[in-house]
Amino acid sequence: MCEKCRLIRKRRRIFVICSNPKHKQRQG
Repeated sequence: MCEKCRLIRKRRRIFVICSNPKHKQRQG
């Protein structure tokens, strides 16, 4: 994770949005 990463929680899913494609991951 980095400072540019955004953590978005929608219902029970957690999304990671970042300008760095290596940091894009799905959790939950």
